[in-house]
Amino acid sequence: MDWTVTAAGVFSLNGRSVRAALGRAGVIAAEAKREGDGATPLGVFALRRVLYRADRGPAPGTMLPTRAIRPDDGWCDAPADPAYNLSVRLPWPASCETMTRADGLYDLVVVLDHNAAPPVQGLGSAIFLHCAAPDYAPTQGCVALAKPDLLELLRAAAPGDRLNIIR
Repeated sequence: MDWTVTAAGVFSLNGRSVRAALGRAGVIAAEAKREGDGATPLGVFALRRVLYRADRGPAPGTMLPTRAIRPDDGWCDAPADPAYNLSVRLPWPASCETMTRADGLYDLVVVLDHNAAPPVQGLGSAIFLHCAAPDYAPTQGCVALAKPDLLELLRAAAPGDRLNIIR
């Protein structure tokens, strides 16, 4: 199944439209995406796997591969590092995101295949589908849904499903 979100923040979920948060700088062509620009890349991206905070809830019901986030999980966002746009164990010598965020945005994370296999330095890292802030504040380039909507998506998601980010 292909899931679609528009640049206006409208996500098509099981026949209805729900609100989504996107990057603070709007959307940008995937090939123009740059690390730290705050833009969400346009394109079609596979839903690769789900990471979840076991200390904040059970594993989501989904056919996608899942793994609990460990306290020392990070995601490298340093373009010059060999682990750029990859999961790392903290502490890591280069810049990286901490996956155990206090704000709950990463309680559920769907890893997308933007700039993957192999990652190209500087073309953007950690582009996830994750939980939205209560006020749907813009992301740093990800797509974010309310946690109940994300759980609904995960119940229907299967390997091979993709997220289509369109204008």
